[in-house]
Amino acid sequence: MAFYKQKSALILAKKHHKLLAVFLLSGVLFSCSSTDDEVDDVELVAELTQVDSQFEAKVLWQENVGDGSEDYFSRLKPVSAYGNIYSASRSGDVIAFEAKTGDKLWQADLSDINGERNFWDSKTSALLSGGPIAGSNKVFIGSENGKLFALDAQTGDVVWQVTIKGEVINAPAIDSGIVVVNSASGIMMGLNAEDGKVLWTVEQDVPALTLRGISAPVIASGGVVIGSGKGSVDVYLLEKGQQGWSTEIGETAGSTELERVIDVDSTPVIFGDKIYAVSSRGNLAAIELKSGRILWKRQYSSYRQIAIYRNTIFLTNLRGHVFAIDRVNGIERWSNLALTNRGVTGPAIIDDYVVVGDFEGYLHWLSQESGEIVARHQVDGSGLHSTPTVVNNILFSQSRDGDLQAIATPNILKVEK
Repeated sequence: MAFYKQKSALILAKKHHKLLAVFLLSGVLFSCSSTDDEVDDVELVAELTQVDSQFEAKVLWQENVGDGSEDYFSRLKPVSAYGNIYSASRSGDVIAFEAKTGDKLWQADLSDINGERNFWDSKTSALLSGGPIAGSNKVFIGSENGKLFALDAQTGDVVWQVTIKGEVINAPAIDSGIVVVNSASGIMMGLNAEDGKVLWTVEQDVPALTLRGISAPVIASGGVVIGSGKGSVDVYLLEKGQQGWSTEIGETAGSTELERVIDVDSTPVIFGDKIYAVSSRGNLAAIELKSGRILWKRQYSSYRQIAIYRNTIFLTNLRGHVFAIDRVNGIERWSNLALTNRGVTGPAIIDDYVVVGDFEGYLHWLSQESGEIVARHQVDGSGLHSTPTVVNNILFSQSRDGDLQAIATPNILKVEK
């Protein structure tokens, strides 16, 4: 169990560890399909087949973000704000790039904030793992040793830092001058974005065994919506941290603790007056924002981020299958099983396509209408761990080794409808 808490199964899903990763994902964790049917304990990683590419992705610029996340569990990913792209490495590099050109604007090293390291000292990792996000002209990022940093978005200077009980392994959220950060220990805090002063603290119950990950908070309509380790979606008031409703969407099954892991690990998505969330074992659910009433739920299991475009939800499950689901009633529109056990990221929406990455560093463009893979591009062989970021029809993807690419999808060659 200690190993399970400390390592993500996907960390091992590369190179000669492929088969072990598949076992952890498909067998130990829980075998899942669109209906959670029983499957073999061990399945081989799907080999990529030839794609009749409808276009060639164009790399606009490429830069390096330190050593990236290397082989560690990480949800670090690029974020866009103020015309810039901000990204980070686990060891402590936070870098601002001009979004159009990739020109480096500034670089901060959070492993040596006070500039005390000399030439002979080895670098001690800052263990950055949560974020970055941007707001109030600042960039916020958390670490595995319970630090939350606020950097000036224009200069990279550290404005403030606070210590939180527990690891910060997912992005904070910011709205109305309040930064909300959630930790793996169940501590959630609201802080003043200007000075880091703690405004409120919430202690959430955390099961004895959970996934190596936590839900990032999302803020809307004066409320903080968050998934929990006990399989629920909860709402708290942004101003004071008081809890509102709580709705369970996970479903426990089995006799062991491992079989009963039901975290809502991906960030809930607010779309209009509804919340959409998925459990690592249980259901994808549509929930009424004001009341917490479940409008519909379907059997899907995932800890990856979901995406919504118009009336369609796009989701990748634990086995790397990609689904398109009707947002109104939860009925499945299509599924693509070609990327089974390839450590597929959450989906990103760009133009008429859904884009996912995999553990060998490939990005795959799928038709939104049919689910067919229509193009492929490799960032690098180290693998992709986080959902790509899309800004103004440009896709930003960062590999485990820290290679950051800005990629254009040709608009003139679209999937015919």
